[in-house]
Order: sequence, then structure tokens, then C-alpha cells
Amino acid sequence: MKRIIASAVLASAFVAAPAMADLELAKKSGCLACHSVEAKVVGPAWKDVAAQVKDRTRIISSIKKGSKGNWTAVTGGVPMPPYSPRVSDENIEKLADFIMGLH
Repeated sequence: MKRIIASAVLASAFVAAPAMADLELAKKSGCLACHSVEAKVVGPAWKDVAAQVKDRTRIISSIKKGSKGNWTAVTGGVPMPPYSPRVSDENIEKLADFIMGLH
């Protein structure tokens, strides 16, 4: 019985590891200053973004170039600043995949 429980705990750690790495990347990139997974901070919750925005390229574009007006009801019109070139294209794509995977 202990082996089964230990295996389940170990397996869940491997599943959660990519999400933790992505969350750490978001923290290092400055995303957590305005966003969280579950709740609105300054910008919308990423779960809400994932539920509403089905286009990965739109999320990538918003991260790279910034955006304004897409979430006015949530943000009160606060724009999202551009994160490129400060955050690499590769990491922006990882962040977009992380957000899209929350839906």
C-alpha cells in the first residue's frame, strides 16, 4: 500500500514539475506583477485568458508587443507592456503554451 501511495505522489510531482517551471519562468519574466493563474491582479487571471482566447498566436503577440483594450472591463484600461526583447521568443512561446494549457 505504501508503494502505491509513494508512486502516486512521485507521479504527481512529475506532472506538476512543468507547471512549476512555467510559473517560475513567469515570475522571472515579471508576469506575476500583474497576473496570477486563478484571480485578477492588475491584468486578467490566466485561466480567464485561456478560456476566452483560443488563438495561441494572439497570446504570443500580446506578450511580445503588449496590448490594450482587450480586457478593459477587467483592467479598467490598464495596458499590458511589451515583453520582447526583454523576454526571449522561446520563453514567450513557453509562457503562451502554459497559459493555453490552463483551459
